[in-house]
Amino acid sequence: MLTFLTTAKPFQGHSAIIQRSALESWRRLDPDIEIILLGDEPGVAEVCRELNLRYEPDVEHRENGTKTVRSIFIPGQQMARHEHICYCNCDIILTADFARAVRRVRSRFGKFLMVGRRWDLDVLHALDFSLADWQGTLVQRAHREGFQRLHYNIDYFVFPRGLYSEFPDLVIGRNHWDQWLVWKAGAEGIPVVDASEAVCAVHQNHGYGYHPQGMAGVWNDEATRANFRAAGGRRHLHTIEDANYSLGPAGIQPNRFYWLAPAKRRIRGARHALRTFFRSRLWHPFLDKTRALRHSFGLRKELLKPLRNRKAARRHWLDQ
Repeated sequence: MLTFLTTAKPFQGHSAIIQRSALESWRRLDPDIEIILLGDEPGVAEVCRELNLRYEPDVEHRENGTKTVRSIFIPGQQMARHEHICYCNCDIILTADFARAVRRVRSRFGKFLMVGRRWDLDVLHALDFSLADWQGTLVQRAHREGFQRLHYNIDYFVFPRGLYSEFPDLVIGRNHWDQWLVWKAGAEGIPVVDASEAVCAVHQNHGYGYHPQGMAGVWNDEATRANFRAAGGRRHLHTIEDANYSLGPAGIQPNRFYWLAPAKRRIRGARHALRTFFRSRLWHPFLDKTRALRHSFGLRKELLKPLRNRKAARRHWLDQ
């Protein structure tokens, strides 16, 4: 049915738990699933032997330890025994809705790229895959406790073998390489399908202790800036919002306004800059100067909670 390509962090601590859960979930999608795990991090060879996965230790590393995209995608496509490939980050749990979505998109298009938004969820313990309803329970938890992240969080890519044959000097584990993949498919005239409504891809929350500066370092260090330059700048970085088709309950439908995505990004950027200016230069100084007076009258933030819109969509704190 499908060949999965992925690369992993060392199988230690919490990373071992969430990566094993992800790999186990993929194995259960279809009897004919193939998984190729690339990279020689501690514990990878042992897990591949235990779960009967294909193992390719030789990948290209940079001095900071990141792996190049081309050393994952090019040999992975060559090794794959299936015509359709899915690169998926090794912390994503997939359920049967993913397999159904792949079949539907594949039946409609010869060449395509399928992507989708993820659901962030705290998963602290290994899943019990022996339970008959582990998938339904997990999806319900994601919808109840988790957050569906915005369009710039891209964690899986389904495409036909050979779609990606050349890559700029991008590395995995930093920003922008994933957005280049979406841009590249669109630039080649390949349909890009947003499967967010059809697929609940569960991202198991994790820390960023592998980077000295944590999450901020992953987002803003020199490797991320190098990815931005290698990709060709902002005009070569697309997100799920740029998909020209969507898959939902009504099937595959054209996204007639996908071409507005660049304008939306510029508007959001301007709005964020304005909001940041207002908060840092006006609102926060006002709160500091009036704190004693407000507290003397009992005016606290908690009093405003009943006035908020209870029907507003729940948003992750990074997506405000």
